[in-house]
Amino acid sequence: MAYWLLKSEPDVFGYQDLERVGKEPWNGVRNYQARNHLRAMQEGDLAFFYHSNSNPPGIAGICRIARSAYPDNLQFDPDSKYFDPKSTEDNPRWSMVDVVPVRPLPFLSLDTLRGLPELEDMPLLKKGTRLSVMPVTADEWQAILKHAGVEDADFLSAPAR
Repeated sequence: MAYWLLKSEPDVFGYQDLERVGKEPWNGVRNYQARNHLRAMQEGDLAFFYHSNSNPPGIAGICRIARSAYPDNLQFDPDSKYFDPKSTEDNPRWSMVDVVPVRPLPFLSLDTLRGLPELEDMPLLKKGTRLSVMPVTADEWQAILKHAGVEDADFLSAPAR
């Protein structure tokens, strides 16, 4: 199993929205490195749901990858702001995954995360890192869960919805 961090603006789509809808495509990613991370995700992988561009930004919950990467439908829709005229059905440039909620976390602000020495090498905390999708190491995952007071075993057996 791999671990990830997915960023979303909570006023657009937050963790509570994911809990309400139950399952959602993670689409609209238009950065090649972030897209490659999406393509590396496998069904069953876990991700932190990060509220970005909020005051304060931080981790709000955990979600599970319910469907591995497939073509992002928005790239083909000329009415979408994510339309890509260079992408074709035969050669799609962009991918998405489906995610389901696992559990909310006690909110962990970016400042709180910066204060954890175990996370000093985490890409999220590096200056200039703005990726909306990024990997999280097993050690980083465990450090964040420990700080949140959550045991990994609490949700590892939860089925994807």
